[in-house]
Amino acid sequence: MPTNVWVTVHPNGWAVKREGSERATQTFSTQAEAITHGRALAKKDKVEFILQGRDGQIRERDSYGNDPHPPKR
Repeated sequence: MPTNVWVTVHPNGWAVKREGSERATQTFSTQAEAITHGRALAKKDKVEFILQGRDGQIRERDSYGNDPHPPKR
């Protein structure tokens, strides 16, 4: 089963990682490039996309599949 996709800060710029993985799937020089790649992976695998800011706080979270219907309130 595919795992969620995270975009996090990395010494060489920004990294796209799978949840629970120590190693980056790929690194990018800009955050925008990492977001584009990370979203594409999350959409393809129908998992959650999580964007983590430089301060470590989650800035954005989007789910691309397996959502309960109807959503919980």
